[in-house]
Amino acid sequence: MSNPTHWPSWTELRQHPALMLGFGFGSGLARKAPGTWGTLLGWLLFIPLVVYAPVVAWLLFGLGLVAGSWICGRAAELVGVHDHGGIVWDEFVGIWLVVLLLPDQAWLWWLLAFGLFRLFDIIKPWPIGWLDRHVSGGFGIMLDDVVAAVMAIASIWLIFFMVS
Repeated sequence: MSNPTHWPSWTELRQHPALMLGFGFGSGLARKAPGTWGTLLGWLLFIPLVVYAPVVAWLLFGLGLVAGSWICGRAAELVGVHDHGGIVWDEFVGIWLVVLLLPDQAWLWWLLAFGLFRLFDIIKPWPIGWLDRHVSGGFGIMLDDVVAAVMAIASIWLIFFMVS
């Protein structure tokens, strides 16, 4: 990730929908751990959807995934920094995927989803780190988080089968 030189203001977020979405409705403006704050907001907003309107949750995830490359790429253009730390739409989509594919919709699994997704997104084991360094543009911003989500999902299901 590049060192961000420009942090947009709330006014800029309100003026550019790609910035508002890219910066996770403002959660990405946090100077310390914006990815964690973005993941937290995405997680908190998504759990009620999964529980009470799973079809809507799947549709939102699909739309977020498809539009994500454009959102992240355009937000990066607007701030002039590829994969700016405050761009957290990729964290939204990543945590949504993990939550959608849990063995059960319960607090234990939700907490494990949050923790494991953040772990993989932060430490970036292979192939996540390689993708983060070698795939550019909005697609690259999204791709490493989707792979982090897949690794978190695989870990959760492994745990599920081990304790079942």
